[in-house]
Amino acid sequence: MTVLRIVSNLHAADPASAQVFYGDLLGLDIVMDHGWIMTFASKAQTVPQISIASKGGSGTIVPDLSIEVDDVDEIYQRARSMQFEIVYDLNDEPWGVRRFYVRDPFGKIVNILSHR
Repeated sequence: MTVLRIVSNLHAADPASAQVFYGDLLGLDIVMDHGWIMTFASKAQTVPQISIASKGGSGTIVPDLSIEVDDVDEIYQRARSMQFEIVYDLNDEPWGVRRFYVRDPFGKIVNILSHR
């Protein structure tokens, strides 16, 4: 038996309101839209992962989602210009990632990161 995919399901009264954050900010494509559920995806091939944590590292809370991008600085600047709430400022962490936390439209804390 092999896990092929892991999908996070976030509750939203209006799933279409996810477009600005997950589509416009992060560049994900809508691959399914039934009105009551929308799925955003990237063309990148990834390995299924799930992290279980007691803390977020560097004195932060555990984020609801972690999304790795190829240019965290670009996404950080776009998030600021789009006036998304930055919960934890852009930082180089001792374990080799550069990251920041941002609040999505549904109140979820999203860890946006790149490996250095």
